[in-house]
Amino acid sequence: MWWVAALLGKFQNEVQGSEMFMTAKRSINTGLVASAVVSSYGVSGAYFYGAGASVQIFVFAVSAMELKRRAPGCHTFLEIARIRYGSYGHCIQIVYSTMYQIINCVNILVGGSAVFTALTGMNTIAAIWTIPIGVVTYTLSGGIKATILVDYSHTIIIYALVLTGLFVVYATSDALGSPDTVYQLLREAAQQSPVEGNASGEYLTMSSRDGILLGVVFWCAVFGTTVDVQLYQKAITASPRATLPGYLIGGLAWFTIPFCLATTFGLAARALENSPSFPTYPRQMTALEVSHGLPLPYAAQALMGKGGAGFILLMTFMACTSGFSADIVAVASVFVYDVYGTYINRQATGGRLLKWSIFAVIAWTVCMAVIATGISRTTIGVNYLVTCMGVFTCSFVFPMYSTILWRKQNKAAILFAAPLGSLTAIACWLSAAYRFEGAVTVATTSAILPLVVGNSVSLISGGLYSVLITLIFGPDNFDWNRFKTELKAIDDSDIKGLSAEQLAEQLATEQLSTEDEKALRRGKKIGITMAVTLCAIFVILIPLPMYGTRYVFSKPFYRFWVVVTFVLAWAATLVILIMPIWQGRHTLRLFTLYVQGKAVKSKRVENSAELLHGPKTLAND
Repeated sequence: MWWVAALLGKFQNEVQGSEMFMTAKRSINTGLVASAVVSSYGVSGAYFYGAGASVQIFVFAVSAMELKRRAPGCHTFLEIARIRYGSYGHCIQIVYSTMYQIINCVNILVGGSAVFTALTGMNTIAAIWTIPIGVVTYTLSGGIKATILVDYSHTIIIYALVLTGLFVVYATSDALGSPDTVYQLLREAAQQSPVEGNASGEYLTMSSRDGILLGVVFWCAVFGTTVDVQLYQKAITASPRATLPGYLIGGLAWFTIPFCLATTFGLAARALENSPSFPTYPRQMTALEVSHGLPLPYAAQALMGKGGAGFILLMTFMACTSGFSADIVAVASVFVYDVYGTYINRQATGGRLLKWSIFAVIAWTVCMAVIATGISRTTIGVNYLVTCMGVFTCSFVFPMYSTILWRKQNKAAILFAAPLGSLTAIACWLSAAYRFEGAVTVATTSAILPLVVGNSVSLISGGLYSVLITLIFGPDNFDWNRFKTELKAIDDSDIKGLSAEQLAEQLATEQLSTEDEKALRRGKKIGITMAVTLCAIFVILIPLPMYGTRYVFSKPFYRFWVVVTFVLAWAATLVILIMPIWQGRHTLRLFTLYVQGKAVKSKRVENSAELLHGPKTLAND
């Protein structure tokens, strides 16, 4: 990525000022935004996880488009919180965003290191400290644009590996090799170890009590992830017309990752657990191994041997580095713009902000590795962190969305609603663990019913407290135009290498054109429609009839299920692969001409000159 950043500097005349480091000058096109969204959420889960998250992506897209429309000059979402609520409301949002980023970064390092340790024998602590090294290197060289370019390249590799897994499990493997074989082994596994709460104890059914409840947990938890400002950071980097298409394609394409992995390695692990080729044979997987997400790498190793281990190591590394890089840039942006630039040095120049950005990236990485090292010595695994994070963060979802969507929310609501919601959720979560499981431990608090209670109470109570406090203390009537008048691009004139033309282009991002304004208004309506439609399809129409009728998959239906999986995987892979290449064809042409020894000049430089001096005419010549 350092090399790619250097090429962008040569062919696109991109200089790494504070604006480019944090926002990529809002120039990222649809394909890269889509792959960024796809990657912003990782590689785990099953149908309900994927379905719930896809719906959430469209709900989030609505607020992202309103952010682009109402505050085109912002660098982070938290900047608008400061303007609307003042210092106290601003700090509350910083706390919740940072809380999520701590959980997510630690989750990435703990989960990734567990897979490396299980498959290679590598020391867990060494893995925790090794994973971030490359991430920090390319992030420092290219900022948010390098992060999204890495999202693209990593996501392509992940999709390629997903397709490989599909072909191995359902076509080429000696142990499985066909849908019929997988189907038969899963039916036999259900006879030997029936699943309590499932229709007839079967694995091949949507009629699963715990499955539905886990879907509720995932649905709430994924909503809780939107308090992470790095998701808004990717919306900020997008050009206005790319925002809706990026989230539209990304939301649909992202669904294929958990869905395909569940259909391949998730089911393969269950089918092969009693086979001598399974790594844990003759014993069953322990609860700790399941908590660390090891069924997937174990299944790959059983199917493909050392090649399978390498397969999962590469996929895990791609997912970890992609997710971690997005978070450290987001953390740096919060520290630089919302802490240092707001409360420490309001007159900071672009050069000084860039230096502090670099410091923040390095310091945050070290802190997260230290925390992950401590967590790795406990029984807490990646599944625990994923399912419990919503208890702490979901209460902030409604107040955060209302910052850009509801002008009536007042300062008292933003200050008290989320903390009260979190306290209520934690109390209910721990009480439910004691009530249903008899004790409060890591094991009991990760049981299904306590998680449902904790996550759902957190999501609902944050909204209730916000509305009640707003009504009690009186609604606000915020003027959205303040975002446009008070948020300005940073003066990067002290950055070496930035031309006057580039500075003019940078300042032009503060205002939206009429066409962009209309596109964002239209996109908001489409986003709302898509969210409602997808919720109806993914959450109601597909699973609930099968749940209500206690339907167990027949062999022909399971073949159809596998065919749909192949179609979705191929469609998502081709779209995510081809679209960014097509949209970046001009830069690729410049590179090709350069390799051939021909003189090239970036079109962006010419366009920037026109912004400052106007288009060329015969009189100018």
